[in-house]
Amino acid sequence: MDKNNEIIVFGGGCFWCMEAVFKMIKGVISVEPGYAGGNKDNPNYQDVSLGLTGHAEVIKIEYKAQIISFENILTVFFATHDPTTKNRQGNDIGTQYRSIILYTSEEQKKQAEKFIITINNSNEKGAPVVTEIKTLDIFYTAENYHKNYYENNKSQPYCQVVINPKLKKVQEKFANLLKNNE
Repeated sequence: MDKNNEIIVFGGGCFWCMEAVFKMIKGVISVEPGYAGGNKDNPNYQDVSLGLTGHAEVIKIEYKAQIISFENILTVFFATHDPTTKNRQGNDIGTQYRSIILYTSEEQKKQAEKFIITINNSNEKGAPVVTEIKTLDIFYTAENYHKNYYENNKSQPYCQVVINPKLKKVQEKFANLLKNNE
């Protein structure tokens, strides 16, 4: 990793969706699916999926802060999942699908907390954000077949029904933040 780059880890449902979204964002160097936030060493997909580890499906994002701000990264994160449902994203239910930010610096923590306060204050009638914020202790890389899942499986029903609409939304809402618009 370049010393000028930053790392943030997000969980917001299925890591296949999140990986596909953040790979489109300019300033993002890499996106890696994995597991974090739990209490079992060296978890695997089967154990995480069954909710036996305390880990969430997450993505580790390496990005250039001089190209994309952490605030913009947070904006995309919160706009591409429902941070107001505890342990659930759509049909994915369980702690492994919770909304979580695992920060790598105190500045990220402060910005994330402030961002959530702003969201909660912007709509008094809306449900409050339940996103967990905690320091990244350890990140476990997911099995190889999860990496670049969308790119390698675009014709799969899950990609067609769940990921494609999400990517279209990102392309429409965040055109100014996309790599192809740099």
